[in-house]
Amino acid sequence: MSLKRIDVGILGATGIVGQEFISQLDSHPWFNLVWLAASQRSEGICYKDAAKWHLSTPQPPAVSDLIVNASVPDRAPKLIFSGLDASVAGKIEAEFANAGHTVISNARNYRMESDVPLLVPEINPEHLELLPRQATERGWSGQIVTNPNCSTIILTLALAPLQPFGIKSVNVTTLQAVSGAGYPGLSSFDMVGNVIPFISGEEEKIETEAQKIFGSLKERKVESSPILVSAHTTRVGVLHGHILMISVGFQTTPNQNELIEAFKTFTGQPQTKRLPSAPTHPIVYTDMPDRPQPRLDVDINNGMSVTVSRLRPCSVLDYKFVVLGHNTIRGAAGAALLNAELMHVDGLIV
Repeated sequence: MSLKRIDVGILGATGIVGQEFISQLDSHPWFNLVWLAASQRSEGICYKDAAKWHLSTPQPPAVSDLIVNASVPDRAPKLIFSGLDASVAGKIEAEFANAGHTVISNARNYRMESDVPLLVPEINPEHLELLPRQATERGWSGQIVTNPNCSTIILTLALAPLQPFGIKSVNVTTLQAVSGAGYPGLSSFDMVGNVIPFISGEEEKIETEAQKIFGSLKERKVESSPILVSAHTTRVGVLHGHILMISVGFQTTPNQNELIEAFKTFTGQPQTKRLPSAPTHPIVYTDMPDRPQPRLDVDINNGMSVTVSRLRPCSVLDYKFVVLGHNTIRGAAGAALLNAELMHVDGLIV
């Protein structure tokens, strides 16, 4: 597929998610990174001096000498990826959308707004039909599209193949990596040899966002799915990779082999349309009993697939299994990039 390359920018470029955006956009066939923005303390400074690079991959040379801009729409390209913290994202992202920019946001601020798509391209691409409401109801000449919370993306991708069997209820416990807390995040004194059984606001996000993602679109409104989700979230001493332990109850109990086949064959529009960041298999199923493990499996398919294993009967619900996903790639920057690719190929970004 041949599409015109378009210029893009990043809000929050010095943070962990911002750096992952930079890494994912390096040599992208459709998007050309030309503009970076961050907080006032980084404004006017070369990126290589403004940001301490935290990724294991080298900082792309093309961004090292870019000057970090203020987080205002002036001279910014039309397509913007936002890695801003939620404490500032709401106002800044709205300013960009009002000024005619398309903002692909990783922040929580607009996720549950009725006119904003909460997008997982393999699951609910039709929710992009909400976008015209932003012009009519908010007066924006631009638009905002959000990707879900990192754990919600991993959860919903793992549940999506099981939807045809009639999911009724879900219980999920997360073991979330420290990179999900950003940098500097949690101190080593808090994390080494420890598990923290609370992440503020995380359980509520998982429970409500999943219902919106699986919701039905009717007359440009999303009717939330009746699936009941109960979440318990923890922070563990792992650098990258969230593990979710999931139990699922169905309206009618399916055969275990049917579920395995559903995991193995699941695809969506990103695969059909061959989007550049889309893995051939968004779900990798393995029958190895001691997998997935973050150290061994988190980077599978460039971090854009989730790994599912240990499917077995559950004595409380019907089945239970384990899933692993890369929280800053498939759960953040990579997810936003895939959203933009889908919008570009559908003519929503030109």
